[in-house]
Amino acid sequence: MPSLTERQAIALVRAALNSGITFLDNCWDYNQGVSEVRMGKALRDGYRGKAFLMTKIDGRSRTEATKQLEQSLQRLQVDCIDLVQHHEVIRYEDPDRIFNEAGAHQALLDARQVGKLRFIGFTGHKDPSIHLYMLEVAEQHGFRFDAVQMPLNVMDAHYRSFEKLVLPKLLAESIGVLGMKSLANGLILRSKTVTPIECLHYALSLPTSVVITGIESIELLEQACEAVRTFKPLTEEQRRSLLDRTAAAAARGRFEPFKTTSLFDGTAQNPQWLGEEPPEIRKLAP
Repeated sequence: MPSLTERQAIALVRAALNSGITFLDNCWDYNQGVSEVRMGKALRDGYRGKAFLMTKIDGRSRTEATKQLEQSLQRLQVDCIDLVQHHEVIRYEDPDRIFNEAGAHQALLDARQVGKLRFIGFTGHKDPSIHLYMLEVAEQHGFRFDAVQMPLNVMDAHYRSFEKLVLPKLLAESIGVLGMKSLANGLILRSKTVTPIECLHYALSLPTSVVITGIESIELLEQACEAVRTFKPLTEEQRRSLLDRTAAAAARGRFEPFKTTSLFDGTAQNPQWLGEEPPEIRKLAP
């Protein structure tokens, strides 16, 4: 929430928790770490017990992931984070780096063993085939993720669809489904085809564990609460109407640029966040 002062951000987090919202999304790199610092302050004075706290780490090496996780714990002022996720799994090499013997996954397993986190997941916004590969590599290593975060919105259904390709597998394996980008950072609204409430109702009608939506103002908090208050699962006719209305605008991912460009890829713009490649691979480099 870079547009808010610290005081405003703390008040907004607490207002959300007081309104009944319980799932808090964050990341080690958001706002250069300031987002975690502010959330940590917001969770003081008894608010920690109201929240299911999630954050994400970018490190692909065991060393870098351990360092980032320790920083997140310190910023959030907690001894244990409910869910920690491998962030931005958007390249085919990411799963192999994460599950390497010297990779980030071992860092999260170590942390879970000593009680620093409860659940492990991963996120990504680029291509459903990369999500499926991450699940495949995890299975090869005998691991099942607790949660997976991905874009689920009315336009995703038309283009590189996580809803069509990844969601069924998560449901079949009883993995928690975290739907994000329900309004695609407001970009979907620029298509002039749907309203914010329609976007949220579409996402809420999918078989998700959580629908994540950005809330950077009291107005957006009220919008999210209104969407929940007025929600009824979409009928097939209502769903079809929304999909028909958005089909042309969504066809080539124009309003989901996180799939089609690198502009939303923090780790592409800051590759140092990933850490070193596995030692045995570095030996092969020219």
